[in-house]
Amino acid sequence: MADIRGFVFDAYGTLFDIHSVVEAGRAVTDDPMALSLLWRQKQLEYTWLRALMGRYEDFWRVTEAALRFALRKLDLRATEAQVRGLMNAYLSLACFPEVKGALQRLQGRPVAILSNGAPAMLQAAVASSGLSGLIQHVISVDAVKTYKPSPAVYALAPDALGVPAASLLFVSSNAWDVAGAKAFGYQVCWCNRAKAPAEELGVSADAVVARLDQIPT
Repeated sequence: MADIRGFVFDAYGTLFDIHSVVEAGRAVTDDPMALSLLWRQKQLEYTWLRALMGRYEDFWRVTEAALRFALRKLDLRATEAQVRGLMNAYLSLACFPEVKGALQRLQGRPVAILSNGAPAMLQAAVASSGLSGLIQHVISVDAVKTYKPSPAVYALAPDALGVPAASLLFVSSNAWDVAGAKAFGYQVCWCNRAKAPAEELGVSADAVVARLDQIPT
């Protein structure tokens, strides 16, 4: 990798631990991890399906629809107040323990989030985790009304930072997102916390790390 002039991060699963909603899930099930895993699976599926159908709804609505499906699929009974509690957990997700230190290490070059998240969701998560001073741009797919891995989404960060994609390091823990960003033209770092196999999509990350504080600069 060479000439890295800025850093672009995925949010959910990369900076923010989506499974920190498990605590809120205990209000409706004895197996909150099963709920969290199915909720996340459907959340992603619904973004891809809506993008393909050309029927965009913002990520808050998609997330709620995925939650309601997961509750039905697992035969869980939840009151509207409990649904709201689970949804609100997305506004205060825990960040992974190394995130602040990793972002501090990268200061001096612009740092951005590029995420499927709705603007209000992202701003709330950044603020609640104390990352506001470490991130200069928070960019949502809402600007183009479609979802990753659309090239229209990946084009948002170079435009916002004024830096070509080839000079930006895109960082994600999601292998499909890594493939989308690399195909668009970014230099890419895959944070492979789960030690998962790479996707078979004809592109590879430029670097693979287990934690964000191992990002090459």
